Amino acid sequence: MRLDKFLKVSRIIKRRTVAKEACDKGIVTINGKQAKSSSEVKIGDVLEVTFGEKVMKFKITEIREHVLKAEAKEMYEIIE
Repeated sequence: MRLDKFLKVSRIIKRRTVAKEACDKGIVTINGKQAKSSSEVKIGDVLEVTFGEKVMKFKITEIREHVLKAEAKEMYEIIE
């Protein structure tokens, strides 16, 4: 699955266009490497997203095309 789509489906970032812009600005990394919005993510990858001064780390535990809001948090595990 594309990184920008994963960020939207998992509700880490609310909109896909915002997720794409975040990737283009370089505030999202996959396994320590700067990521493009078209980068493929897989189970076990570690995402690092910078929200202002705060850096959040997520480990991907599940990938699904469609998910209910209540189940979105099951797609990742917060590391930091």
